[in-house]
Amino acid sequence: MPATPALDRFDLAILDILQTDNTTPQRAIAQAVNLSAPAVQRRIQRLKDSGVIRANVAVLDPVKVGKPLTIVLEVHLENERPDRTAPLRARIAAEDAVQQCYSVTGEADYLLVVNVASMADYEALTQRLFEGDNNIKRFRTSVALASLKTGLRVPLDNVPTPQYPQIGPARRARQEG
Repeated sequence: MPATPALDRFDLAILDILQTDNTTPQRAIAQAVNLSAPAVQRRIQRLKDSGVIRANVAVLDPVKVGKPLTIVLEVHLENERPDRTAPLRARIAAEDAVQQCYSVTGEADYLLVVNVASMADYEALTQRLFEGDNNIKRFRTSVALASLKTGLRVPLDNVPTPQYPQIGPARRARQEG
């Protein structure tokens, strides 16, 4: 993967638009950021190639697809050595119900966010993840009662406003390169 590019004001503006709606046509993005559509296309491709844009996905409503239970799990380990945690990490990575997993500081070692259809599905999930793993000290379950905010949007600093100054074609060509 190429090195992460330095992000200029055009990149930040493009990323801001794509985080709001990644189906926005490139010509509309180009108009909003005052670049040509081919320049926007090149910039988006560069951002994908460098890993700044990791994926283009649809964000689903878990309730409407039959996964109404959101559960947060605190996992406490006996030992944090990589050779002892690798099997658990592999099981977590392979588990579709796990939406997010963080290795954290503090009392817990991992925080997981999972979506399941029922408590029976949750019990089966915990058996798949934890049963027989003698490195699991304990885990604590918190069931979400309501979703106050769910998002994947990364805050971007210094995103220019949509009203970009008009620049001449020669200067625009230099900036788009």
